[in-house]
Amino acid sequence: MNKSLLLEGLSDAIGFIGGALLGFWLGRALGLDVFEAGYSNASIGGILLVGLGGGLGLQLARRWRGKASSKKEN
Repeated sequence: MNKSLLLEGLSDAIGFIGGALLGFWLGRALGLDVFEAGYSNASIGGILLVGLGGGLGLQLARRWRGKASSKKEN
């Protein structure tokens, strides 16, 4: 397996999961429960924060990987 592909997959997964967890915990701190029964405003807000956190974490991982690869080239 190509080592760069493994690093890409792992960094994407760690960034996404880490960001989603941060979004989940922020939502819980704000009283937004993702696992609330039904689709109340609180559950939709929690779902939104988890999605945004996961997306931001993924983007941060990709930027980190881009900076790391540009340092190797120099």
